[in-house]
Amino acid sequence: MTEQRFHYAKKQFGQNFLIDETIIEQIVSIIIAAKSEQIVEIGPGLGALTKRLLSLVKELTVIEIDRDLIPQLERLGSGFNNLKIHQADILKFDLATLSKPNQTIQVVGNLPYNISTPVLFHLSQYGSVVSEMIFMLQKEVVERICAHVGSKAYGRLTIMLQYHYQPQYLFTVPPQAFKPVPKVDSAVVRLTPYKIKPIVAQDEKLLTRIVTQAFNARRKTLKNALKGFIDEKLLTVLEIDSQLRPEAITLQQYVSICNHLVNEKNLL
Repeated sequence: MTEQRFHYAKKQFGQNFLIDETIIEQIVSIIIAAKSEQIVEIGPGLGALTKRLLSLVKELTVIEIDRDLIPQLERLGSGFNNLKIHQADILKFDLATLSKPNQTIQVVGNLPYNISTPVLFHLSQYGSVVSEMIFMLQKEVVERICAHVGSKAYGRLTIMLQYHYQPQYLFTVPPQAFKPVPKVDSAVVRLTPYKIKPIVAQDEKLLTRIVTQAFNARRKTLKNALKGFIDEKLLTVLEIDSQLRPEAITLQQYVSICNHLVNEKNLL
C-alpha cells in the first residue's frame, strides 16, 4: 500500500483530494498551455497535479500547510531537480519572494473550500509578479467571481477580484472527482492580472472598505448602505442613482465613489 491510502483528509485544512484522472489531465493541459517557466502550486495535497507537472515544467514550487503530506511530496520529487517544497500557510506566505527578474509566476491549485476567499484576497496583492492563476474552487465561489452586475451572485468578491483580474469560468467538476466526496460542485477558473488596470482606485484600502460596507447592507439602498461615507449630493455629482442597491452598482462606479472621496480629502 502507498502512503496515500493511509492519509486521511483533515477537516481543519478543508482537504478534499482530487482523484479523477480525466479532470486531472484536463487541468494539467490548461496549465502547461501557458508555457510558464515558474509554476507555484498551492495546497498540492497528495500530489495529483504535482506528479503530472514535474515531468512537464521547468520549475515547480509547492506550498503545503500539512506537514504530514511533505514526505509524500518529497517522494514524488525524487529523481527530479525542478521541485521546491515549502511547508507553510499560504495566507502568511510572501509570494514575491519567489519571483525572479524578468519572470512571472503562474499560480495553480485546488484551494480548500474553507479558506478560498481569504487566499484569493491575499494573492490579489501579487498581480505584478503573477502571469495567471488557475484554481479549482467551490462552484458557488467561481460563480461569484465571474458574476455580472445586478445578478444575485454579484458582491464584494466579484468587485474586488474583477478590479485586479480578468476572470474566466473554465469548467465544472462534480463531487465524485474528489475523496472525500464534497457536498457541492466545484469549478475551475482562470484569473489573469491586468497589465494595466482599466480602472484605478487612488486608495485601494478605501475601496475595499466602501465595497465591504455596501454589501454588508446589500438590501438597503446605496445611500443608506454607505451612510457615513457618502451623501445624496455626492451620488448626484457622480450621476449614480441613490435608490439603487449595492448589487446594481458597477465596479467603475464604486471606484468613482472612492476616488471622489480621496480628492475631497486632499482638498481639505
